[in-house]
This record gives sequence, structure tokens and C-alpha cells, in this order.
Amino acid sequence: MQQKALTDLARTLSEQGYIADKAITMSIFLAQKLQRPLLVEGPPGVGKTEIAKVLARASGTELIRLQCYEGLHAEQALYEWNYQKQLLALKMMETQSLSVKEKEDFIFDEKYLLKRPLLRAITMKKAPVLLIDEVDRADEEFESFLLELLSDWQISIPEMGVVKATTKPTVIVTSNRMRDLSEALRRRCFYLWIDYPDFEKELEIVRQKTPGIDEKLGGQICHFMQALRQMKLDKTPGIAETLDWAMALAALHIDHLEKQVVEETLGIVLKDWKDIREAQLSLSELFERVGIKMKVN
Repeated sequence: MQQKALTDLARTLSEQGYIADKAITMSIFLAQKLQRPLLVEGPPGVGKTEIAKVLARASGTELIRLQCYEGLHAEQALYEWNYQKQLLALKMMETQSLSVKEKEDFIFDEKYLLKRPLLRAITMKKAPVLLIDEVDRADEEFESFLLELLSDWQISIPEMGVVKATTKPTVIVTSNRMRDLSEALRRRCFYLWIDYPDFEKELEIVRQKTPGIDEKLGGQICHFMQALRQMKLDKTPGIAETLDWAMALAALHIDHLEKQVVEETLGIVLKDWKDIREAQLSLSELFERVGIKMKVN
């Protein structure tokens, strides 16, 4: 029975355009089955964020995304009070003989609460997919705000009390390993590492994402990307760059790689001028490592 469920999940992911190996499929299945957050780590551009998008599309539910960044504060992720409306309400109550507690109870009501991604995710009628993207970019202190949510599925609001989850969202947490995450956060999650794909998987992804691409060109692109990732680059290109390059070359009606074509389009694959220069100086070596005869103008 479980094997059928895994097969069905793999098929669903494939139908949504996501090529998943057995480890990815198993991790997603268990995270959903046991309602645990899934922490997905790996280099940039290998498809971590895409997992959440695919799951949301497949289940026909909303994707709620919290994009993390340095300086992100709890109120920006959890909730904020609509101070303008609260002040207006207090102004209107000036003529009423209400106690301080009565006024507080009135203005600290849900109708004045602005729900940010985390609070929205646990108060929706239909469970959404919650994507906490690039959590390693946020400060370490921010992780503590996530622990209550990820372990108890609730959020504490001092003025209102504890808000418990209406439904438990599917939670995907991604990290590019810019810094080490706390043990407390890791313990609350299942873990999945996604590395750069091998040649066969990358070619399968290219075929699916760029239908109609010349078969020879698709193979050369993937061979070239595999060789490129063996270089010492500041920003190693991921599968996202492979797909961008494949779509660009297909749009130009190119059916095979040439030295001039590669030189003119390296900015699609590499996003650092030093890396581009290094690749340009090493093109002959890269062509040789690819092992495919290419016309050099």
C-alpha cells in the first residue's frame, strides 16, 4: 500500500514537471504523512523552492511564501496590528465612558490584526503549503520565532493569547547553507539534501521543461554544464541556469553548441564576471572534457 502511495506521489510530481528521485519522493511522502516540516538544503538553483510550488499546484491549495532575509523581524513574518485603525477606533471612543481594559479588549481584536505569512498559514480553512524560503539568510534570533509554530502548530500573540492552527499546513523550509541552522530547528524537521543532478537526470529535466529542443543540443548543454560545475567558480550554476540556457538557445533556433555561441551566451549561465572570464579562458578544455566535437569559429 505504501509503495503504491510512493509511486502515485512520484507520478504526481512528474505530472507537475518535477523530476524527483526516490530520496526526494520518500522525504516528501513522510513529511506529509507524519505532518512534519521538511528542511531542504542544497546549492542554489537545484529545485528546493520548486518542491513547495509543485505540491501546492498538485493539491490545488494556496502557496504561502515567507522569503527570509537579513533583518527579518517576527512581526513581519507573524502578524502586525493595524495601528491606524486602532488609533481611529480609540478616537471614536473618547466620548464613551469605558475602562482601559474595555478599550484594550476592543482594539486588540482580530479585525485589527494584519496576518502575515506564518499566521495566515495556520488559520486558513484549507491547509496551504507554507514555504519558508532561504531561512539561512535570516538572523539566528529569527529561528526562535519559528520553533513554537513548527513544534506546536500555534502562535502566541501577547494581546490575544495563543492562536492554535485551524489546519496544519505542509511546510517546506529551504536553506542554501549560508550559515549553520540551529539544532532546535533541525530537530523539528525531516531533512533532505538536494545536490546538483547527474547528467541523465539533468537531461531528463531539460527535455521535460523545454519540449521540442533539439536532442543533440540538449545533450551538449547538459554535458557542458556538468563540466562547468567541476571548475572552481564563485557561483556554480544550478539546474535553473541550465533551463534558462536551453530555452534561450532553443529560441535562437540553435541545434548544436559552437565556441562563439557559448561565449556570447555565458551570461545566462554564469552570474559573475570573474567566472565568465575563467570559463572563456577554459573553453577549449571544457569542450575537450565534454567529449563532443564542436565547430570552433
